[in-house]
Amino acid sequence: MSITETASSPASAPDVPLLGHWVDGALRASTSGRTAPVYNPATGAVRAEVALADQAEIDAAIASAQAGFEVWSGYSIAKRQNVMFAFRELLNSRKGELAAIITAEHGKVVSDAMGEILRGQEVVELATGFPNLIKGAFSENVSTGIDVYSLKQPLGVVGIISPFNFPAMVPMWFFPIAIAAGNAVVLKPSEKDPSAALWLAQLWKEAGLPDGVFTVLQGDKLAVDGLLTSPVVQSISFVGSTPIAQYIYETASKHGKRVQALGGAKNHMLVLPDADLDLVADQAVNAGYGAAGERCMAISVVLAVEPVADELIAKISERIATLKIGNGAGVDGVEPDMGPLITDVHRDKVSSYVDIAENDGATIVVDGRGFTVDGHEDGFFFGPTLIDNVPTTSRAYTEEIFGPVLSIVRVNTYDEGLDLINSGQFGNGTAIFTNDGGAARRFQNEVQVGMIGINVPIPVPVAYHSFGGWKQSLFGDAKAYGTHGFDFFTREKAVTSRWIDPATRSDSAHGGINLGFPQNH
Repeated sequence: MSITETASSPASAPDVPLLGHWVDGALRASTSGRTAPVYNPATGAVRAEVALADQAEIDAAIASAQAGFEVWSGYSIAKRQNVMFAFRELLNSRKGELAAIITAEHGKVVSDAMGEILRGQEVVELATGFPNLIKGAFSENVSTGIDVYSLKQPLGVVGIISPFNFPAMVPMWFFPIAIAAGNAVVLKPSEKDPSAALWLAQLWKEAGLPDGVFTVLQGDKLAVDGLLTSPVVQSISFVGSTPIAQYIYETASKHGKRVQALGGAKNHMLVLPDADLDLVADQAVNAGYGAAGERCMAISVVLAVEPVADELIAKISERIATLKIGNGAGVDGVEPDMGPLITDVHRDKVSSYVDIAENDGATIVVDGRGFTVDGHEDGFFFGPTLIDNVPTTSRAYTEEIFGPVLSIVRVNTYDEGLDLINSGQFGNGTAIFTNDGGAARRFQNEVQVGMIGINVPIPVPVAYHSFGGWKQSLFGDAKAYGTHGFDFFTREKAVTSRWIDPATRSDSAHGGINLGFPQNH
C-alpha cells in the first residue's frame, strides 16, 4: 500500500486521497471527520487531505506506542543495532523517493530535499553506534566489598512535533537516537507536508522495527496538546517558532516531561572590511535564499562594517539576477535554484514584512513581491528580496521573516555589529566573515549565540556535535542530537552492590547494627 492509499472519508474530495495515521505498524484511516488540505506549493493545487486526529485517535496512538515500547525495550543491544543498520541501508538506497515527496509537498528543489535527507542520515549513522554511547560506568570496591555502577535506560514513549520546513531532517534529529536507545516514538508531523513521516514509518517496518515503536499521529493543536499532557509520554522534542516553543516547554514541563524545544532565529552575518567580498556575496545568497529562506539557520541580516556595504550590495544583486525560480521538481531534468513558499498565507506574511521595511524607511534594492512563474501562476512563489538600510527598530529587522528576504544593516565597527547581535532576543546561529584570525577568535568568544560560523554562513554542527541555540532560540533540557541527544533520551540509574564472599561469611561480615549515616571504608 502506498502512503496515499488510505481509506477515504466523507470530508475528502472524491479525487483527492486522505492521508491517515501510522499505528501498530500499519496505515490507519481516520474516523475523526476532520481534515486539512495538503498543497503542491508550486501549482497551488490540493494534492491530498490529511486527517486531523480526535482524542480517541490520540489515545490509541499513544497506547500503541506504549505497547511497542514494552517489546522494543526488551530487545538486546545486538538486535536493536541490526534494525538500525537495516534502516540506514534502506534509507540510503531509496532516498530519492523521499526527496520527491518532500519537493511535492514543501516545494523546495529536489537537490535541497536530498541534502536535507543526507543531513538527517548523519544522525541515523550516529545512532547505529549507540552501544558505545549508552553504556554505563563501573567502579569496583568503592568501599570495602562494595561496587557502584550506572545503567542508562530508555524513557518510554517520547513525542516529536515536527515543523513544515524540514519534514525529514528534523524528525531524524530525534527519532534515530530515541529508537536506538530503546524508546518508542510518536511523531506528529506538520499538517502542511505529512507524507514524509508516513514514508519513513514504512521504511522502519521494512527494517524490522516492531509494531508500535514508530507511530505517526496526524493532527493539529489537539494532537499537540494530547502529547503534551499525556501521562504516558515521557518527553517532547520540538522545532518551530519561538512562541510555540515556549508554549511547548511550559505545557510539557508542567506535566512532568523532559523537553527540548528549539525556537526561532534572526541570524546575522558580520562582514569585516578585510573579508573576501566575492566569497561573502556567494555565501549570503546561498544562506539567505536557499530553501526560499524557510530554515531557522538562514542568514537574515548582513551587518556590513563600512566601507564595504555598497560594493557588497552590488555583488549580491548581480548574483540574485542569475537565480532561477520555479517548480522544485524541475522541468525536463533542469532544476531551478529556488522553489515556492509553503502556502499562500505564508507568502503574504513574508510580503507584509517587506511592506513594513519600506514603510519604515528602508530601500528595497531587489523586490520579490508579486513574483510569478510562467505556467505556475497559482503557485506560492516569492522572489529573492534584498533590502538596504533596514532600521534596527523595524519589525522587519527584529522579527523572524522565514522567507527569501535578506536585509543589509550598515555599521561602523566590529563592536557595533557585535552589540546588535548580542542585544537581539534570539541566539540561534551567526557568522563572521574576515581574514583576521584574531577578530574571528574574539568573535567566537564574545558573541552570545549557540552556533557560530567563521567564513561559514550556516554553521549546522555535524551529528556527533549537538544542535541548538541560546536565549529565545532554545527552551528545555538539551540540544538536539549528538551527546545531548543520547543524554536526553535515556535516564541513569546508579546501583550500589555488595556480594559477601561465602568463604568468609560471618556475622561481622554483615556489618552489624549501626543507625548512623553510612560511611565508606
